[in-house]
Amino acid sequence: MGTKHNSSRKGVRRGQESVVSRNVIKLVQALPDKQCSSDPLPTWLLKANVSVLAPFLCRLFCWSLQHGVVPSRMKSSYVTPILKKAGMDSADPTSYRPISNLPVLSKLLERLVSQQLVAYLKDNDLLPDRQSAYRAYHTTETAVEFCRTFC
Repeated sequence: MGTKHNSSRKGVRRGQESVVSRNVIKLVQALPDKQCSSDPLPTWLLKANVSVLAPFLCRLFCWSLQHGVVPSRMKSSYVTPILKKAGMDSADPTSYRPISNLPVLSKLLERLVSQQLVAYLKDNDLLPDRQSAYRAYHTTETAVEFCRTFC
């Protein structure tokens, strides 16, 4: 099964979902300006050149979705141990929690998949009414209010 390029939408189509340049550009622009020191692509450079890189990123992300494969370079992370709480014993390894920093392209693919999955679940009415996690405008407060009203 080959990858189709839909030039009218400047993106790549996979089944009913599509990876389009404007979505990639929007995701890149929303990225925080920080990055992992081991990331080969600095965030500032990606942001400065996103209009040129977006079609290539679309092709990469669509290929990944079509084949169900995340390129191995996108899976390696930089792990930093951080003390769980101030004042804990810094000599004790159990006092630390790992912070894993993925490359910026991995974060973009993750956000793209998340957007498509949530859209699919909403469009097909598969999200439970009471679910607050991973939903826009649904917070802990809305979950508590729901419980106070209906439970």
